[in-house]
Amino acid sequence: MPFVRGGAEQHQENLVQALTEAGHRVDLVRLPVAWEKGRLFDSPLAWRMVPIDADMVIATNFPSYFVQHPNKVVWLLHQHRGAYDGFAAGASWSDFALDDVSLEEQRLMTEWDVVALGEARRVFSNSGVVSDRLARFNGLPSTPLAHPPPLHDRLHPGTSGDYVLSVQRQEANKRPELLVDAMTEAPPGIRAVMAGRGELLDSLRDRVTQRGLQDRVALPGFVSDEELIDLYAHALAVVYVPEDEDYGYATLQAFYAGKPVICAADSGGVLDWVEDGVTGLVTDGTPSGVAAAVRRLAEDRPLAERLGAAGRERVAHLSWSDVVTRLTTS
Repeated sequence: MPFVRGGAEQHQENLVQALTEAGHRVDLVRLPVAWEKGRLFDSPLAWRMVPIDADMVIATNFPSYFVQHPNKVVWLLHQHRGAYDGFAAGASWSDFALDDVSLEEQRLMTEWDVVALGEARRVFSNSGVVSDRLARFNGLPSTPLAHPPPLHDRLHPGTSGDYVLSVQRQEANKRPELLVDAMTEAPPGIRAVMAGRGELLDSLRDRVTQRGLQDRVALPGFVSDEELIDLYAHALAVVYVPEDEDYGYATLQAFYAGKPVICAADSGGVLDWVEDGVTGLVTDGTPSGVAAAVRRLAEDRPLAERLGAAGRERVAHLSWSDVVTRLTTS
């Protein structure tokens, strides 16, 4: 998607770097995406018509896997979530509703995905939850393949401070308002730093003002890599409570920095990594639940350190070289 850079874009750029370092010559191909209802098939058709003269293609998220190539491998980040799990759950962030147009487009998308993904020589996913969705909606098997997050080689533990950290795009499916509201019940000595831009940033700043939290909640928008590394190093914990997340770099980045993660029971792929009481705390996804988890870690710093250390151990095996080997030799 033009002018947007999030986890998917970082994922693709890091994959290009890893393939290049392994000795491969790599080009990254991107096309504009039309996400809205009524134009659902424009982008798949565009990808269908792109000729790629290469020994191999590795497709990632919707709609790039519609590309035609005899040696196509898919490493699936996500399909069109609004047309699948968002549609099925009636999520507020999905453009699809129970009307004739949506139902017909969703039916066709399911059929088209089965064809396009079925052409691949091998299908990997980036998490167990993505594999589960692919099996549930399309009846297709896939193999989860985890990878290190951006900055993994620069993140490090540091002395925990008096704030919890949130790192994400400020969008509806990330549920950033939960942390803002939780801070009305959190211990008075604890602040929240919510890094990241997004369509909800201005409304979140208004929400902070309305709740009188200007001294306790910071929404800086974009932060540099150096600032982000420092924020991770000195956080008490990372709060990441998305709805049915695919993977979630914030979770893994927190673990590389030796910080526990507070998430929700419905946070999807985050739960591949966060085990309640072992590498973080799993809440009920309410402001009160998040506030209680923040309070627990603020009042028991040794617990926060133990959970963070366990998280750091949990990601120690991740390797881009392993990812490259599995993608190129499968």
